[in-house]
Amino acid sequence: MDDKFQKTTLAEFEAVFPKLEADILEHAQKYKLPAAELEWFKKSLQTNAIGGKCNRGMSVPDSVSLLLGKKLSEEEFFQAATLGWTTELLQAFFLVSDDIMDSSITRRGKPCWYREEGVGMIAINDAFMLESAIYTLLKKHFRSHPAYVDLLELMHEVTFQTELGQLMDLLTAPEDKVNLDNFSAAKHSYIVIYKTAYYSFYLPVALALHQLNIGTPENLKQAENILIPMGEYFQVQDDYLDNFGLPEHIGKIGTDIMDNKCSWLVNQALEIATPEQRQILEENYGRKDKDKEAVIKKLYDDMKLEQRYLDYEEKVVGEIREKIANVDESNGLKKEVFEAFLAKIYKRSK
Repeated sequence: MDDKFQKTTLAEFEAVFPKLEADILEHAQKYKLPAAELEWFKKSLQTNAIGGKCNRGMSVPDSVSLLLGKKLSEEEFFQAATLGWTTELLQAFFLVSDDIMDSSITRRGKPCWYREEGVGMIAINDAFMLESAIYTLLKKHFRSHPAYVDLLELMHEVTFQTELGQLMDLLTAPEDKVNLDNFSAAKHSYIVIYKTAYYSFYLPVALALHQLNIGTPENLKQAENILIPMGEYFQVQDDYLDNFGLPEHIGKIGTDIMDNKCSWLVNQALEIATPEQRQILEENYGRKDKDKEAVIKKLYDDMKLEQRYLDYEEKVVGEIREKIANVDESNGLKKEVFEAFLAKIYKRSK
């Protein structure tokens, strides 16, 4: 991206948060929340909203800049970063909840919030409060914005879409009950589109369009038609890296096989498995056992799933590039917005 556009750094983005945190806490104080509880809320905000890569959040100011074709003024940046932080609060709300549902141990290299000293199931209410903080910020900073209702509806809709994806995931692949008949490529696609693609890819661009008050049914639909396949590709890539990525690159050891995940790889394996290979999958997939995991990893190698992924990547990225080339820029959209997203994920190793 050249110098005439915003390229938000994590430091610039995080520098906005103290002001927003003060807004959120001030709102809680209106209801005479005592000091100890206020402190608890503050700690939850700081632990759960901050500390991630903030890719979703930073995509909002970057997209606004690309749509405008210039660097942002201080006020434009503050507005865009505020909308960016609503995506990070949404992410925090999902992650706190998700970690409880999955009985996860660590998040971003630290114990999950519900596993912190004295937190436990209070984390469920903390997750609700993180979600409420989104609407506190929207009301405070966008109440008089012409697209205020669009912003509210977008946030509610994308939250619901993500919850639908999570429901499908939880019912398709419970960790404690392996049933490979439950899996299918169609289910995998549904899960990743609704659980990841809407809030990670579509939401930041839709927020940017609404901030500039240029969101129309036509350009939002066109953005969706490009960003949802991109989000699906991103998640397939994640599934691929979970098995074939280097732990030193991805920053974690993949657990999809042992966690009985309805991953892209296992669905590919199920599609092409011989009866003998199907038997190996049935006996070894989704077990909390390193040796059984190694059997599946070897099976994936034997089935040449790495090459299958690389073929998929070229095909899908070709289709996405074609859609970007056909963007109608007369309605406020810019090809660069989508090119910037694709550049961040194509051939990534982490």
